[in-house]
Amino acid sequence: QVHLVESGGGLVQAGGSLRLSCAASGRTFSTYAMGWFRQAPGKEREFVAAINWSGGSTYYAGSVKGRFTISRDNAKNTVYLQMNSLKPEDTAVYYCATDRGGWEIPSSTYQYVYWGQGTQVTVSS
Repeated sequence: QVHLVESGGGLVQAGGSLRLSCAASGRTFSTYAMGWFRQAPGKEREFVAAINWSGGSTYYAGSVKGRFTISRDNAKNTVYLQMNSLKPEDTAVYYCATDRGGWEIPSSTYQYVYWGQGTQVTVSS
């Protein structure tokens, strides 16, 4: 049984920062890519960032590139999302996920098999 638990969400003013964490258990964490997605009310879940198994390769959605940074600590079975220069349009529930295996840096929801419960990020203007 794979278990992913996100934390670190909250309310922040535009221009502020937050750091999300996702703790994983029940799987060999270090052998799988990890990703962050987000879903705003009335919208589809969208890709935010992904990182390969070693942490040596990352990929970002254009809307967050240069502002967000994904990283991982395989010794702690944890993946992080540092979010800087937050904008009101970043408001969403943020989910971490672990991939099915076979991709270097997956960026589509179908490539991921296990999901956390999500953490709310609200950016006020």
